[in-house]
Amino acid sequence: MKKGFSLLLALTLILSAAAGCGSTGDTNGPASGAQDTGKTDAAAAPEPVELAVSSGNPLVGFDGDGALTYGGDPSTLVVDDTLYLYVGHDVATAEAYNIPEYLCYSTKDMKTWEYHGVVLSMADVTWATRDAAWAGQCARHYSEADGKELYYFYYCSWDRTDSGKQSIGVAVSDSPTGPFADIGAPVVKGSFTSDETSAWNDIDPTVWIETGEDGEEHRYLCWGNGKLYICELNEDMISVRDFDGDGQITFGRDVRTKHTPDSYTEAPWLYRRQDENGEYYGMYYLFYAYGWREQMAYATLDGEDLMRDDFFTEDRIMAPSATSNTNHMAVFDFLGKTWFIYHNGSLPHGSGFRRVACVEELKFDEKGYVEPLEETAAGPFGSVSTVTALNGERLQHAAFVNSSLDDDYPYKNVALGSSLPGTSELDGQWVIVRGKEDPADVYAVSIVSQNKAGLYVTATASGVVLCQDWDGKRAQAQTFRTVTGLAGEGVSFESAAQPGKYLTLSGGALTLTDGVDVQAASFRVE
Repeated sequence: MKKGFSLLLALTLILSAAAGCGSTGDTNGPASGAQDTGKTDAAAAPEPVELAVSSGNPLVGFDGDGALTYGGDPSTLVVDDTLYLYVGHDVATAEAYNIPEYLCYSTKDMKTWEYHGVVLSMADVTWATRDAAWAGQCARHYSEADGKELYYFYYCSWDRTDSGKQSIGVAVSDSPTGPFADIGAPVVKGSFTSDETSAWNDIDPTVWIETGEDGEEHRYLCWGNGKLYICELNEDMISVRDFDGDGQITFGRDVRTKHTPDSYTEAPWLYRRQDENGEYYGMYYLFYAYGWREQMAYATLDGEDLMRDDFFTEDRIMAPSATSNTNHMAVFDFLGKTWFIYHNGSLPHGSGFRRVACVEELKFDEKGYVEPLEETAAGPFGSVSTVTALNGERLQHAAFVNSSLDDDYPYKNVALGSSLPGTSELDGQWVIVRGKEDPADVYAVSIVSQNKAGLYVTATASGVVLCQDWDGKRAQAQTFRTVTGLAGEGVSFESAAQPGKYLTLSGGALTLTDGVDVQAASFRVE
């Protein structure tokens, strides 16, 4: 059954269904049921107080019943007033890909999302491997033969008919929410691209449709890991254009290997800006995953021939995620802005094999170059807070740059305190969300780092640290009950895992204490 969910409802259901698991929370605005926090008797039991919480990233991560659902390699399609989001459904329990199908969500405001379920299953693709629904992208195009708009979902999978290489396929539907029917064979087989350096060079298709200045429509398909390939499609959108009309599709002429930008890894995405009339202008952009662990980067092309002109590297724009080894973007215009959807592993038990879609606004400078992006817990729609003890100490996490080494993950023991060396303003920004142990409890919260999305303030047996919920079992340790400040003002945070113990910020360190230092155990959240 298809259901619509606000982020509040969706994540509440997700977190309730995933016992011991948690995610970001919901609802903006002032706390309801405001209470008098004045307290003259410090020995009296503190009263529960409801703290305002935030929405934010991730965007989705639920199914039609609200259950925790992972999905990576996001792609998007805008149709009129609706944005459609497609992800490969991650069902892995081990650290290896297991992606049997593609899921679809939709929204009109990027805040409330509807789940549309499975739109294409690898079980229904005769040539594909059943657990390998790798990155895909959907395009809309008017079909002369059918006399209507059709939707074409380009994807990649291990090809059982082609020596086990990855190949590029396409499936067709008359609806953006599917179901999509595969055409029965790959559009481009992995063995066709004869300059391969691996069996997975032919992955991650991106599609771009544009009418040139000569009035001719061009339908480009671009893809590749390590290599970057491009071709044009025929009007039918399911076959490669034969440029000289000799009846043969030739590698090097009809399908080309393009110049690879510096440290290009995979996940190409073609984009061009639009003016107020919806007309394309300026340079072409190629967004892509850079290096390992994957950063986000882009290149530009000033010419008008995507088949033959080269992209030139401009810059890296996003660091490796704090919770995922891979990343994959979708760049698009919607609601009058340009958006950058990507994935990370910020859900409970999340990783590069159990991912979820997040979003940031993409901005350009006056020359059209892309401004750097920060992975955030609040995203464009949430609210960011500072947490300051009444003694004046402000909560921060230790400064660090997300590592490029897999062995450094997951982050489990990042120091918390105040006046930590080398920290920036971002290291002291937090997003207050519903408590992960029981999202229905309005008197409990979790505290997630704004600039290290997916890393939470966590009460352990040995101290209080910032860490990922890497195994899906940190919900209680990352939940704090909110009570009137022990000092008679502000708010205090009682550990759900260790009742009677309160977050205390004193002498530059964050610890759990019985709250006897009431100024250090009481906080202003602003």
